[in-house]
Order: sequence, then structure tokens, then C-alpha cells
Amino acid sequence: MFKNYFLVTIRNLLKNRVYSFINVAGLSIGICCSILILLWVFDETSYDSFIPKSDRLYQLMVNAEFDGKVNSWNSVPLPTYQAMKDADVNIKNAVVTNWGGEHLLNVDENPIMKEGYYVGEEFLEMFEFPLLYGDAASVLDDASAIVITESTAKALFGDEDPINQIIRVDDKSDLKVSGILKDVPSNSSFEFDFLIPYSQWRQASPWVVENEDNWGNYSFQVFLELNDPANEEAVESSIKNILIEHGEEDLKPELFLHPMLRWRLHSEFENGLEKGGMIDYVNLFTIIAVFILIIACINFMNLATARSERRAREVGIRKSVGSRRIDLMGQFLGESIFISLMAFVIAILLAQLLLPLYNDLVEKELAINYTSGLFWLCSMSIILLTGLIAGSYPAFYLSSFQPVKVLKGKVKVGKKASTPRKVLVTLQFGFSILLIIGTIVIYEQIQLVKGRQLGYDQTNLITVDFTEEIGKNYDVLKQELLQSGAVEAVTRSNSSITQINSNNFVGWPGKPEDQRVIFTTIATEYDYAETMGIKVLMGRDFSRDFVSDTSAIVINKAALEIMGLEEPIGTQLDLWGDKRTLIGVVDDVMMGSPYQEVKPMFMILDPDWTNAVSIRLTKGRALEASLAEVKDIFSQYNAAYPFEYTFVDEEFQKKFTTINLTSKLANLFAILTIIITGLGLFGLASYTAEQRTKEIGIRKVLGASVLSIVSIMSKDFSRLVIISFLVSAPIAWWLLNMYLERYPIRTEVAWWIFPITGLFALTFALIVVTTQSLKAAQANPVNSLRSE
Repeated sequence: MFKNYFLVTIRNLLKNRVYSFINVAGLSIGICCSILILLWVFDETSYDSFIPKSDRLYQLMVNAEFDGKVNSWNSVPLPTYQAMKDADVNIKNAVVTNWGGEHLLNVDENPIMKEGYYVGEEFLEMFEFPLLYGDAASVLDDASAIVITESTAKALFGDEDPINQIIRVDDKSDLKVSGILKDVPSNSSFEFDFLIPYSQWRQASPWVVENEDNWGNYSFQVFLELNDPANEEAVESSIKNILIEHGEEDLKPELFLHPMLRWRLHSEFENGLEKGGMIDYVNLFTIIAVFILIIACINFMNLATARSERRAREVGIRKSVGSRRIDLMGQFLGESIFISLMAFVIAILLAQLLLPLYNDLVEKELAINYTSGLFWLCSMSIILLTGLIAGSYPAFYLSSFQPVKVLKGKVKVGKKASTPRKVLVTLQFGFSILLIIGTIVIYEQIQLVKGRQLGYDQTNLITVDFTEEIGKNYDVLKQELLQSGAVEAVTRSNSSITQINSNNFVGWPGKPEDQRVIFTTIATEYDYAETMGIKVLMGRDFSRDFVSDTSAIVINKAALEIMGLEEPIGTQLDLWGDKRTLIGVVDDVMMGSPYQEVKPMFMILDPDWTNAVSIRLTKGRALEASLAEVKDIFSQYNAAYPFEYTFVDEEFQKKFTTINLTSKLANLFAILTIIITGLGLFGLASYTAEQRTKEIGIRKVLGASVLSIVSIMSKDFSRLVIISFLVSAPIAWWLLNMYLERYPIRTEVAWWIFPITGLFALTFALIVVTTQSLKAAQANPVNSLRSE
């Protein structure tokens, strides 16, 4: 029986090559899209799941009231690290870390820059990153130790045994390799090439020691391991008010726990509660994958039912010789599952070929793991579900034919099946229209945000990480850079202009007692506004001509609007318990998220608080030549470090990574959805033209023109597109407005997008249908009427 079913399936596929191609091609593209999307989704949802204790690990976070709402952040005072160890019996362990960053590692004059963290000795016991050599319980105990990854060991020592070898870090500390880690997986929240003990950080940085008793400096990360995740609420309750108990009462700060398995997908908070994050994109693209697959299945259903008249006699004969309806259903479902299997094999080949391009697009290293049991389980599920969904309606429909009527030729199945086909085509176009509208709106959102005023000039502006050696030679370094002619201006600050590294509170005359506003904090030296190209609106910038500028302050326009000062210059502002004289007001500068309003900001003159050097290259000169001169000068005064820099405009573009990815994927899958829909529409239009051959022949004999015949055949499909537009347009408007709510700075869903999209969908459908209508309308009526 199965052999017979298989032979019938092959015979039908070969007999109807065009329709077989459309079915297999549509399903293949749909399954390929779904595989690629689900690879990305699986990678996003698998973050940190490789860590054995991931369900028991948490980051300590803070909720606090200011700017008129509850704000959440993941930096805490350093004393909370020790406080957590005794805070609750359900806390098994706690660890402190810095925020990570690049450091210079040097072995035998082979300097390389690598990413690393300062971490407490408990880090590897808690997070259990796999060690190839060393004991997690002791490998970070020695202040002079360093733990490196396998690839870092290879880069520094080649094939030599790295254990107990010495690495010079940042040209000032000689650390001994105490352990080797496997390379950290790409789906890890922690990305690093080495780890250095917190005790070494204490020795190298007096600032750390100074903050061990400071409950007001939120500059550290603390992580907890619980005995049992079921105790999360109890622990939160016991640690909630620790900051308040240590004098931090102004902001009413409350500690809470953020589970590790939610770090990647649920990273955004609003009024103290989780408010999505990457999970929104995971859900969005999962839905797109499902709908693309459904659209491909709709093609199969449409063509199978449309061509059911060709198989009506087969059903009648089988039933007349004793086949039961369930046998026929099994045959038709088996055929669709076989076609689904063929399509899946082709889809896998397509996906494998497209993976390099797709990885470049999504900036990941995704791969199909053929050795994974989960892969084969998902594959079988896709094949069976696709086959069953695509074949269910044709199976039920074809198996319902009555043999007596069929064999007498009294069943006109094509007309009977027209209503379900129309509904399915409407669904296809509805989803295509929704995706097209979505891609346009996302593009408009990107253009709106990218078109905002930056408040500074990104042209020829580069940033170099600050080092102690630069600090020692800064004045002479700056002088030589300016004298070289390759540089117009130089300054230094506590962060690059594309980042915000510090926030603080400022008092001003007339400030309401209950008003709490957070200010972006920029510590800089002279020439900051000039180097960045920031416009001074009132007063002046810091100047060497004024010794008193060490106790001065400059604010931005947003800060002035909040303060409401009528005569701001000369006003005394309160900062950290001291008075500072307001000497200038500068234009708003977009340093943080481009999707939010610019926050109030103040600048102070503090050259010792430096993390970045900003350099304005001379305009009109060749960039490569200018950079070569700058590199030569840096090699003299920062000799231990390789000259590495970032262009500010390129760094700024990284703020659009997620929305750019959304736009690219939406564009790609919208195009593929249209292709799948077009394939199905082509097949359906071809069949419709074939069914109406005799009608067209009679109309032509009676004098109908080619144009009128094409118009008649196109009318039904046009009506379906119009209905799908009327249904999907309001749904698209609602969904996109809900999507845009995540952005404080957002575009409007413009009315003109809808008619343009509707016109495009209608034109596309008419082009596809017209190709088949013209073919039928131009045929010789003698051939179609010969048998009448």
C-alpha cells in the first residue's frame, strides 16, 4: 500500500511539473526563512544557559525615585559586596566585578589588547566557566594571579605551557598565569579574554579602597548565588532596604534581584518593573517565522484544492474498489508530508548556503548543529507540522467526494473550493501588506532618529583610550599633536562623547525640596567645547585665563530649562556639598540613547578624572596621512600601547544596531513573503485561466477584446487584494503604534504609507495575474472550442 501511495505521489509530481515546482519552491523558501529566523531566536534565548548554576545566579540592582519616576540600574555601592555575604542565610555566595574593558597584555615584547574583568575570588566558583587548568576555588585567590582563555594563551605563548608564566598588564603589573579557561561562548553575558583578582584591583587603584566604605558611589557590579531560586522573594525582602539603612535615604533606593536567565531578553525596566528588551524582538521574529511558514502552506492548500478536479476520478475509483475515507486521507496527508520532506531538504541546503551572508547580517556566528538531537526533533516537527497543515484541507476535501457523482462527471470541485481559496489568498496578501507597512515605518523611525541634531560635530573626530602613560605625558603630547598640523584640537574627559559614564545630582536656587533630577556628568579639561564642536549659548567654556575655573561649572540647555534660571551666569550651584559658579551654558549634546530626549548635563574641570582622549583631525587633509602622524606621536609618549582609536561617527552608529537589524530582517522577510505569495498567485491564476479556457474562447468568438478578458479575470483577484488591505491596514496601524511606544522619540505612522502599500500590493497582484490572463486571452479560440 505504501509503495502504491509513493508511486502515485511521484507520478502526480512529475505529471504536474509547474505546480509541483511552485509547491516545493514555496515551501522550501518558507522553511528556509523559518530555519534562519529560528537559529537567531534559539541563540538569543540560549544566553547564559550553558552555565550550570544559571537558575540560581542574580545581579543586584537598584530601584530609586527621581526624574518623576522609579528608575532601575545595575550599579551598586562597593560595600554591598561584603554586606550581601551576611545579609541572608539563603545567599550562598556573592561576588563583585568591575565593568570590564580593554587592557594591555605583554609577553616578550608581544603586546596585545584584550578584554578582561577584575573579579572577586568567588567568580569562577559561582559562574563555573569551564577551566582547562586550575581549581575554580583557588585560582583567583592570589593578588598576583591572572586567568586567561585558551585563545589568549595561544596568542601570547604559542605552543608553550602558559601556567606560571608572567604577563605584564597595562605596563605596570606583572601577573602569573594561574589558570586556563575555555574560550567564552558567544552567547554569554560576560565576554572576556582574561580575569584578574579583585585583590589586585585594590592594590593597583587607591580609588577602590576609598570606596569600600562609601555607600553613595554606585559604580560596581555585585552578583549573588542563592541556595535555591525558590527563595528569591524572601532574599529580596531581606535586602530591600540595606541602602536606606546605611544612610541613602534621599532617593528611597531599594535593592532587588535580576535573574541571570533574564539578563539578555528582559533588560529594560519602566517604573521599577521589567519592560521587555530583546524578548520583544524574539517574539516578533518568531511570529514572522510562523506566518511565513503558514503563507507557504497556504500556497500548497490553494493549488491542491484548485487542481482537485484532476484527482476526483482517482478518488471515485479508489472508493468504488473499497478504499475507506481514512485511507484516502492518509494518502493525501502522506503526499503532503513527502512534499514537505523534499522542501525541507532543499531548505536546509539553501540555509547552509545562505548562512555566511546571514551571519554577516545579524552579526553572529550561527551554525546548524546536525549532531544535536534537538535539531532533528525540531526538523521532524517542522516537516510533520508543515505537511499536516498544508495537506489537511486538501485531504479532508478530496476524500469527501462521492464516487457515484464523481464517476458520472457531476462534481465541479473547482467552484466548490473557490471560497476557501479566496480566504487563504486574502490572508496571504494581508500578512504581506502588514510586513511592507512595518518595514516602511521602521525605516521612517530610523531616519527620524538619525536625523536628530547631535549638538556636536562628528567630522574627523576620533577617541583614544586614556592610559597612565598618556596622563604623565599629556601636556607635551597635546602640544606636539597641535603643532603637527594633523590635529585641530585635543581634549580629555571621563567618557567619550558617545557614552555617559557618570550621573549626579545638582542643587540650584529655588529648587523644590522634593524634586530629584539626575544630571549627566562630564569631567573634562580645557578645550572640550572647541574640540567637540559644541556651541556655547551663554557665558564661556573653561579657560586657562581663569584660575577659579577649578570651582566652576557649565551646564547644557536642558539643565537650564529644568532650573528655570533667568540670569544663569554667575549663579551658585550645589555639587557634592560645595558651591560652584555657573560660568556657561552649552547646546544640548546627544551622548546617550538617540531614542530619548537629551538629559540635563553639567561639566566640571577635573583633568584627573579621565578615561578618554578626543582628537579633532584637521579638515581638508588626507585622513590616512593625519592618522599616521598622530600614531607616530602617540608611539613616543604612549610607547607600551599599540595605537588604537575609534571614529566617533562609527561608534555612534552602534547605537542603531538593534533597530537596523530589525529593519534589515523585516525587509528581507517581507521580500521573501512577497515572492512566496507571488508563486502561489501565479499558480492559482494559471489554473484559473486553464479552467476558463472555453469561456474565454466563447467570449472571443462573440467579439470580446483581449483587454476586456484580462479585466474580467483580474477583477476577482483585485477584489481579494483590496479586502486584504482593508483588513490588514488597521491591524498594522495598531501593532506599529504599540511597537513605537518603546521609543520616547518616535515617528508617526503616516497616512500616506497605507495607500502606497495598498497600491503596490494591487499592482504586484495584477502583474502576476495579467501574465496568465494574457496568455489565455491571446490563445486561439478554435483550439478551446474544438470539442464542443
